[in-house]
Amino acid sequence: MKKTGLYILLLTALCLCACSIQKDNGKKIRDISSTVIDTEDVPEELKAQIEEKKTKDFRITYADKGDLYIVRGYGKKNTSGYSVEVTDCYETEKTICIVTNLLGPGKGEEIAKKATYPYVVIKMKYIDKYVVFK
Repeated sequence: MKKTGLYILLLTALCLCACSIQKDNGKKIRDISSTVIDTEDVPEELKAQIEEKKTKDFRITYADKGDLYIVRGYGKKNTSGYSVEVTDCYETEKTICIVTNLLGPGKGEEIAKKATYPYVVIKMKYIDKYVVFK
């Protein structure tokens, strides 16, 4: 019984030594060239994922043929007139950072009382880093 406890202790110690936390200082290295794309240019598999998640707040990353697609959705809204603005897209040492804002209907804008699902799809060259939504 003592040997089993010793083995478990050693195994746990080895596992803990193998794990490490990597920190990213968050400093912008460079802006990333990206494009907001229209729905008809979104790959079919990604369209299906968006359709599945669109009723709730969501974030999706999708890689295809050397490109990276980043999607930020804000869930169901009860009226028309909403849009999503991309305010920044940049790279840090270990991440890609995307900053978006949900914009409501403008003053004087005619709004329809129908459900809408505002989201944005951003396309860029593939970079093998974690994506952080801000």
